Amino acid sequence: MNATDENAGEGPSSVENDTDPLFAEALRELGLGEVIASVRRFPATARTTAEAAAAIGCDPSQICKSLFFAADGAPVLVLLDGSALVGMELVRQELGATKLTRAGAHLVRESTGYATGAVPPFGHRTKIRVLVDRSLLDHDTVWTSAGTPFTVFPMDPKSLIAHAGGTLVDVREPIA
Repeated sequence: MNATDENAGEGPSSVENDTDPLFAEALRELGLGEVIASVRRFPATARTTAEAAAAIGCDPSQICKSLFFAADGAPVLVLLDGSALVGMELVRQELGATKLTRAGAHLVRESTGYATGAVPPFGHRTKIRVLVDRSLLDHDTVWTSAGTPFTVFPMDPKSLIAHAGGTLVDVREPIA
């Protein structure tokens, strides 16, 4: 599943200088400096699950989506597998919030330091509540944003959840 530099013209490449500086610093602070070498840069944007999965050559469910919400005005990050739809009501209930909305670009940038569509699961500017849908545990490795719309990195879900300080929940929209 890993993309290599041999297909750099067709898929992602790996170059340390391509790693977002804020995210690289966060990785080093967490003792994860070795992850920088596994960051893959795409020749074109990979903001969507489909774009990222196609570029990596993996199943969309192996992409870890980062969805940002405001729960009664407070920022919340929800991580789930790329093939899933988030159940907004499930998230609202899980948080005990009165109101849950998609967060605007300003709240995302202000809270995380990253733009919408490029938020990594950890390494944020401020402490953010993180909910992680159990569907991520169905995979040995998932790919997630490395802080830009052009970069991703692989990690085993249990490590990702631990570094994100995530709470395991069931917020995936039930399949009809």
